[in-house]
Amino acid sequence: MPVHPTAIIDPAAKIHPSCKIGPYCTVGPNVELGEGCELISHVAVEGPSKIGVGNRFFPFSSIGLAPQDLSYKGEPTRLEIGDHNVIREFVTINRGTVKGGGLTRIGNHALIMAYSHIAHDCVIRDHVILANAATLGGHVIVEEWATVGALCPVHHFVRIGAHAFIGGGTTITRDVLPFSKTAAERGTHAYGLNAVGLERRGFSKERIRKIHHAYKILLASKLNTSQALEKLKSEAARGEDVEMLIRFIEGSERGVIK
Repeated sequence: MPVHPTAIIDPAAKIHPSCKIGPYCTVGPNVELGEGCELISHVAVEGPSKIGVGNRFFPFSSIGLAPQDLSYKGEPTRLEIGDHNVIREFVTINRGTVKGGGLTRIGNHALIMAYSHIAHDCVIRDHVILANAATLGGHVIVEEWATVGALCPVHHFVRIGAHAFIGGGTTITRDVLPFSKTAAERGTHAYGLNAVGLERRGFSKERIRKIHHAYKILLASKLNTSQALEKLKSEAARGEDVEMLIRFIEGSERGVIK
């Protein structure tokens, strides 16, 4: 395995021989690095952390360190990272806490850009993008294909729905609807459907039409949220995407951004 002579690797770490460890990296005990991972330079990885295949860590990222939570007392909580993720410069990803389930989890094919922070007990699903300095408080869930814009602070326990797009500099304190465009323009609002993103991901015109119809009922009608949900449920041809949207709203504990 190519390891720079300045790197410090604990003998208890489990590292696949195809990994590359660059200058001044540190890898602690209870760290598992899968096939083809690369630590470019000055990367700190602590554990317990299990990291999958083909992940790239750019300089000065800090991975799997203890959570920034005053209740944490050194318990062996975990970080799990899937496959083929790109973690850019100065990113911080913390392990979980006992009270939050003990696990922070990153899925596959995520792009986590410079200075982003993923706090304890967060769940990041596949194909997520966190733009520069996106900051997730603890227990945040970011669903598949969501994009969080630059300089966005996201409150603890918030959920960000699948295929959502959040504009840069938006403060998120409630759940972000799936498929939505949300931005801080004269207050934080959902501004309709992320149609361009859905087209890029291969959604058919008919799928987009059904979601757009649901958004007109949710955001543009005079119905409140409960009334809008009842109307959507009454429509037999609503489709799986609208069903997912309904379940997301019904499962919200913090309320949704409309």
